[in-house]
Amino acid sequence: MAEKILGVDFGDARTGLAVSDALGFMASPAGCIYSKYIVETAKKVAQAAREHGAIKIVLGMPINMNGTEGPRAERVREFAELLRAELEGVTIEFFDERCSTMAAHQILNLTDTKSKRRKEVVDTLSAQIILQNYMDSHK
Repeated sequence: MAEKILGVDFGDARTGLAVSDALGFMASPAGCIYSKYIVETAKKVAQAAREHGAIKIVLGMPINMNGTEGPRAERVREFAELLRAELEGVTIEFFDERCSTMAAHQILNLTDTKSKRRKEVVDTLSAQIILQNYMDSHK
């Protein structure tokens, strides 16, 4: 049996989540966490990983367009360390998230999605895009 993977689009106020199917073919939305506190967010993501039975977490890594890492990448690395402390035995991998938020906005524009929840939908869809791209790159 294949193991589930949790995709995470970490943000300062909202963190989008996505989860793979058991075979690792398709990413599905798994909600959004609202917290401005990195420690609280790590605890909530760890809980989501346990609830979904995830053995791996793929964290979107905000790489600059020129390939360098900036302050946001440092924050994601800090978040990853907090997750490692919460989740023993769960692998955490980084995956280049360049353009995932832009792609999410384009999809929502094409589907004419306009709502008060658009920001939450963008974060969840971004996590789904990150996870799907990760799985597609490992086939």
